[in-house]
Amino acid sequence: MFNWMAWTLPVAVFFTCIVLMLIGMTVWEIKSPTVMRKGFLPIATTRGDRLFIGLLGAAYINLAFIGMAGWFTQWLSLEQEPSIWISFVASMVWLAVAMRKG
Repeated sequence: MFNWMAWTLPVAVFFTCIVLMLIGMTVWEIKSPTVMRKGFLPIATTRGDRLFIGLLGAAYINLAFIGMAGWFTQWLSLEQEPSIWISFVASMVWLAVAMRKG
């Protein structure tokens, strides 16, 4: 069924984290309803809005890293492409910042 997808460990960890965040956010919303607030984002947002914006940003960070991995290899004279874990960590940092300060 999933033969078309390259289920590597980083991909599986990324999607597992997304599922766990959605479950956690659902429980958090039931226990403590959200309040609109304004952070560094130019609009007032709820927790769910910040999660959505953070996940979109995380996806774009990962896609940009994959697209530029060949360039990084040439520019930095690496023997192989840099690890995808770098983009995973960067995207999770972005998500944490968006959730906390957004």
